[in-house]
Amino acid sequence: MDVEQLVSGDWYLDSPALRALRDDCASIVDASNALPAHDHHGRAELLRGLFGSFGDGAEVVPRLRCSYGFNVSIGAGAYVNANAFLMDDGPITLGDHVRIGPSAVLATALHPIEEHRLRREGAERTAPITIGDNCWLGSTVTVGAGVTIGRNTVVGAGSVVLRDLPDHVFAAGSPAAPIRDLPVES
Repeated sequence: MDVEQLVSGDWYLDSPALRALRDDCASIVDASNALPAHDHHGRAELLRGLFGSFGDGAEVVPRLRCSYGFNVSIGAGAYVNANAFLMDDGPITLGDHVRIGPSAVLATALHPIEEHRLRREGAERTAPITIGDNCWLGSTVTVGAGVTIGRNTVVGAGSVVLRDLPDHVFAAGSPAAPIRDLPVES
């Protein structure tokens, strides 16, 4: 199992190689989470080495969890609050100045629904998550695999986002849906 198959969108099974990659990620995340609260620079350096990209001025508050790390891209000035879980089996992209509330879950993994045998075997595939610039996801928001959230969109606390959301809306609910438009940036 190689990384290309992991993010290909095709069904795959777990492997010792993938487990080793997850263990390596967990070791770095544990080290980051164990740093003193005031060591923002040390945490940023660890995460910059783990993530696919980590923008200037970005901050991730402990306790972070993620699967692999290399599939996460965090834009400049982004802020990921405490207890976030970035299930980055597939790519997760956070734009510039994104705000992620406490205990948010972004999960790129999908399991078979109708293919009972594949599900029993542990088959999985992935679909990317993209969060546009200047979005704010409230606390405990869950974002499902394959979702894109447009820029300047706000998602209310506790919402479950299962479908794409456009730019410049406030959305909430389970499943989340646009409630109202937000002003367009000038």
